[in-house]
Amino acid sequence: MAISNKIQTCITRSSWIRKMFEQGAQLRAKFGDENVYDFTIGNPSVEPPKAFHNALKELADNPQPGMHRYMSNAGYDDTRAAVAEAISSRCNQTVEAAQIVMTCGAGGALNVVLKTLLNPGEEVIILTPFFVEYKFYIDNHGGTSTMVPTLSDSFQIDLAAIEQAITKNTKAIIVNSPNNPTGVIYPAEDLKALDALLKRKEQELGNQVYVISDEPYARLAYDGMDVPCIFDCIDNSVIVTSHSKDLALPGERIGYLAANPAMAGVDSFMEGVIFSNRVLGFVNAPALIQRLITPLQHESVDIGAYEEKRDLFYAILTDLGFEVVKPQGGFYLFPKSPIEDDVAFIEMAQKYNLLLVPGMGFGLPGYFRIAYCIDKEIIERSIPAWGKLASEVGLGK
Repeated sequence: MAISNKIQTCITRSSWIRKMFEQGAQLRAKFGDENVYDFTIGNPSVEPPKAFHNALKELADNPQPGMHRYMSNAGYDDTRAAVAEAISSRCNQTVEAAQIVMTCGAGGALNVVLKTLLNPGEEVIILTPFFVEYKFYIDNHGGTSTMVPTLSDSFQIDLAAIEQAITKNTKAIIVNSPNNPTGVIYPAEDLKALDALLKRKEQELGNQVYVISDEPYARLAYDGMDVPCIFDCIDNSVIVTSHSKDLALPGERIGYLAANPAMAGVDSFMEGVIFSNRVLGFVNAPALIQRLITPLQHESVDIGAYEEKRDLFYAILTDLGFEVVKPQGGFYLFPKSPIEDDVAFIEMAQKYNLLLVPGMGFGLPGYFRIAYCIDKEIIERSIPAWGKLASEVGLGK
């Protein structure tokens, strides 16, 4: 076989999301698109805001000389400055363009940061449930994943569990708020308590632990909530994010990383991430899309449309008797499986053409994920199927 044993193993263990997406293609071919309810993948159904299309037309009508040439590996200066201003506007920190690197999406940003920070065998703490690719990204750069549970009743940070997991070999913690798959937002007081814990452990163990804040859903917060700025809470912190969700541009692969100005050794860190962006083969973020998102740093999709879908789906599930924490942001629900085996439950759901992702794919068996970033009409059409599924597992009796 041409591929390595390691990659073959990774493929075998890889994303349940993609597996279910492919299963959905088979069901659609058999039953028709309108009769299959695919809640597997976080692929926004909304279009980018009008301002994006206006910027695209403006750029097409007024091409700039040299706009497709090489640039600094960190990205265009004016784009980085616009990103820095946007972060500064929501944080009590003054972020400079020098602390920004434009990247190929949040995944690219996270790989760049991990490449820069990790020595072989160092540990990265990830909080369960977690985004499915984290373990692969950490392994890409010779690190090891340490999975730490969140609080079982709320999915919030469990500081005691984190403290127990930190060792001399711990290099970083990845936090994701609003969280994929739960939709919870970590409050500022918990993040500040985490900062105090890390400073205490640094004195005890002698190693700095960096917090990497994965924030693609940061603008998708509901009920008037604000997502705390990680820079206001944790000194040794880095933001990695993208415009896949807030501008509905997942196919464009545009994101950035931002270092907290208060980070110890921030200048050497920036030198490292710029180098890593180059040698990982990204070289720089795509030129055209950098130009387009420069004036859009305060734009977003219609958040109200997502909030309406959240409210609808939450009501459907709770009325039928499912247990679920109400999401505060993002576009996912993470209900508890009515039966212990979450894989068996999603297989049961397929009988009613409901496509879901098991919690084991996110490091937490016994739950399942629903992506509601789809047309509202699909959610409404799926209600009878949910009712049949609930009846089969004995809910609502």
